[in-house]
Amino acid sequence: MPARRKARKRALDVLYEADIRDLPPAQVLITYLDRIEKPRPDHMDYAEMLIEGVAKNLDRIDELIASYAEGWTIDRMPVVDRNLARIAVFELLYVPEIDDPVAITEAVELAKQMSTDDSPRFLNGILGRIAEFATR
Repeated sequence: MPARRKARKRALDVLYEADIRDLPPAQVLITYLDRIEKPRPDHMDYAEMLIEGVAKNLDRIDELIASYAEGWTIDRMPVVDRNLARIAVFELLYVPEIDDPVAITEAVELAKQMSTDDSPRFLNGILGRIAEFATR
């Protein structure tokens, strides 16, 4: 698995736990870092940046997801999908070195591994619409 995909997976782990336990992602990140192997993998720097970026911009990210998720509310989305979308939207809006198709593809690939059969198509649609909005 490529390093950035590993970082996205780790970011998903932390954001998922924070979402399920209704805790701040920064608090979950601290305990997560205590639990992982030492020395820390190199990709953890990118994972931390994703977690902190999503947490800092959560209101704006969720607003976009909610407005482009036709027929779905944020709360109705599967927790994995919701947090994969958050990571991808953060990359679309705030990480210029990641091309939009890469951010979308990575979210879709992780959804194939970790979520429902419908999730990859669902995420691809939402993220594609948000990417179009972001480039305007």
